[in-house]
Amino acid sequence: MYLITKWFGTFLCDKKGIKNKILFPKNEKEIAKRLQKINNKEILNSEKKLVKNVKVKVNEKRLEKIGEYVPKDEFFKNMIIASEDFNYSQNLLHKASILVTKSDVEKKLESEDLQVIQMVNALDDLIQTSNLLSERLDCWSAVPTPEKKVQPVKNTFSTVNTEINALEKQIESDMKEIAPNTYKIVGSLIGARLISYAGGLEKLAFMPASTIQVLGAEKALFRFKKEGGRPPKHGVIFQHQSINRANRKNRGKISRVIAANISIAARADAFTKRDIAKNLKENMNKRIKEIKNL
Repeated sequence: MYLITKWFGTFLCDKKGIKNKILFPKNEKEIAKRLQKINNKEILNSEKKLVKNVKVKVNEKRLEKIGEYVPKDEFFKNMIIASEDFNYSQNLLHKASILVTKSDVEKKLESEDLQVIQMVNALDDLIQTSNLLSERLDCWSAVPTPEKKVQPVKNTFSTVNTEINALEKQIESDMKEIAPNTYKIVGSLIGARLISYAGGLEKLAFMPASTIQVLGAEKALFRFKKEGGRPPKHGVIFQHQSINRANRKNRGKISRVIAANISIAARADAFTKRDIAKNLKENMNKRIKEIKNL
């Protein structure tokens, strides 16, 4: 027996044709729910029900727990099950697909790493505002001024700095949750900025170490490609004390070591969720020490 799931139903078949079936409700929301489960590699209740006490062959990897996975079996290519034969229109599929896409987009927008990106951007805006207010207060202090006139600016400056501290704490808290390995390797703010520059945790995880090394130095890299000269050795990771406190001649080598470890840490955070930070950090610090002693 063969188990085949289409967007409109699940079918139990043999060489002669369909032997049993469970059709989905003719409702775009219900169909969208089932399509979403299929996209998430879940087994549908209709599939479980049809294969009860029956040995079946399947052509989807997600179904190998309930059947023999034989994707190259010619039966699946030759067996045609058309939606029109069961009075399911393509318009219904179109509506359901739109709902699935909307759900995927909303889920993506709610993802925690994108929230970190927004927090980093907000933090940069607040820091810029704080710097501007600080400059204004410095200039104002050179002019004899009644306290009541300058106090509103001082209050705003204090409020902005309070929010900066609160946002930094929130970023640290979120980084511990969504990217614990990256956090332990380079800290919350550097890690969050790397995620921001990459456009997300998964995008960071897919990047080679050489790209991670110069994230945040895009202007300098573009200038190098256009005008020549020396390429940038580091981007935002320069904020790491092992780099900015090192001798100038060692910074490039140390940057490469740290970038390589960030790459491994980000992959663990994005995919395996394993805690590998301790060994990574030990090996990283050992290698940095060797470079400094050369």
